[in-house]
Amino acid sequence: MADKQSVVTGLQLWQWRNTAIKAANAFGVPTAEVDWLLQEIAGLDRLTLLLESFKDKPQIPLQLSLFDLDLLWQKRLKERLPVQYIAGVTPWRKFKIAVSNSVLIPRPETECLIDLAITATVNLPYLQQGHWADLGTGSGAIAVGLADTFKNATIHAVDSSHKALEVAMANARSLGFEERIQFYQGSWWNPLESLRGQFSGMVSNPPYIPTSTIPTLQPEVTDHEPHLALDGGPDGLDCIRHLVEVSPTYLQPGGVWLIEMMAGQADAVREILQRCGSYCNIQIYADLAGIYRFALAYRKSEG
Repeated sequence: MADKQSVVTGLQLWQWRNTAIKAANAFGVPTAEVDWLLQEIAGLDRLTLLLESFKDKPQIPLQLSLFDLDLLWQKRLKERLPVQYIAGVTPWRKFKIAVSNSVLIPRPETECLIDLAITATVNLPYLQQGHWADLGTGSGAIAVGLADTFKNATIHAVDSSHKALEVAMANARSLGFEERIQFYQGSWWNPLESLRGQFSGMVSNPPYIPTSTIPTLQPEVTDHEPHLALDGGPDGLDCIRHLVEVSPTYLQPGGVWLIEMMAGQADAVREILQRCGSYCNIQIYADLAGIYRFALAYRKSEG
């Protein structure tokens, strides 16, 4: 999103909003996105928008010009550009996470990973400190969630994309976690070789969509989100298999292994974990919609 500040009258913004809502209806885009976007770029609250009381304001500062806003809104309608990329942010847990088309947009269901990390360690307080890894950090949302939750832990966030890491580092900085999160460019555990065997836990939302499925997804995803963060190989499980295989050498005995996966993958992931032989207490959890989306396991203790 453009950095240029702009000023419009309340009447101009009211007229734009009405036109945008009509267009959203015509294109089958949720009309609620218009007001969410105006909350972000015009700083208006929901009640002001609902009552349309901004209409009489002589001046409303915008984070980009009305012309640029309209161009982007047309892209939302005609090219299915996700509204989060227009606003440059998305809400996630209690944070406002900056996003760009270099990173996957953090989904509300992924917030459950943080709650599961808490559940996994509630009776094992020693695991709530030390080193935690967020592998494939993208926007840095999971790393931020872990740093906020485990106050005495150091979070190590890894991504293969330099552009994604720029977004993640900016989020850590703006949200006050710069000292608590360390960032690395590389593939999965590779940059963390020097800490082998020392991790209290690992959390990952890896690519898990089968390659052939990607073209069938919503155009918002297929046409705009980074395929590197989506494509999990022929059956969607390539990255998960790698994380199952390699993680035991990085986790301390009893350390937490926690991932997000796709609907329908739970049985396969459970079997991969069991076959590996290095994990115990393997559990599958559903998201709020009842879809089995998360796998949790602990590294077996030696002997």
